[in-house]
Amino acid sequence: MSAIQLGKLVIFAAPSGAGKTTLVRHLLQSLPEDFAFSVSATTRAQREHEVDGEDYYFLSRESFNEKLAAGAFLEWQEVYDGNYYGTLRSEVDRILLSGKNVLFDVDVVGALNIKKEYGDQALTVFVQPPSVDHLRQRLSKRGTENEETLNTRLAKAEQELAYAEKFDTIVINDDIEIAKVDAVNTVRPFLHSELVLV
Repeated sequence: MSAIQLGKLVIFAAPSGAGKTTLVRHLLQSLPEDFAFSVSATTRAQREHEVDGEDYYFLSRESFNEKLAAGAFLEWQEVYDGNYYGTLRSEVDRILLSGKNVLFDVDVVGALNIKKEYGDQALTVFVQPPSVDHLRQRLSKRGTENEETLNTRLAKAEQELAYAEKFDTIVINDDIEIAKVDAVNTVRPFLHSELVLV
């Protein structure tokens, strides 16, 4: 068994607006010695405040397709706006070789694809909103959606909620402070459990 395979992977996924990014940031702050964040690659344009290699690896469509053809992605998806997002195998290997566990913030299908590859070495956590109505309110408050994009996100959210039972565990985010505690209490035992190497 190589060193690359000895760390653990914790994968958070949720419908847009469910609060997974807030929970992932909380885990990085609460357990900094345990985790490093897996930075995703994307073809979308870099925003003013974003740093390449920290927020995302920003790739041209051509570069993304070349990496895709070479099998460089562990998982990838085309998202709402026609942009591609994916997890580079090299990013996961880099973190595991550094001696840390990998923390992911990915979409629902991507989470299950990573789990397929790593099995018991990975824990999938589904962040569930109390209801689709709550999601609508949260997304509306952001002020980043028009009616059309809001409806697109909510339609996708309803599809994604059906995947919850395929995850190892569910954290319900009705109250973000309670959800933060639940997230830490869910992840910590997994990180400190023995990995059975077959």
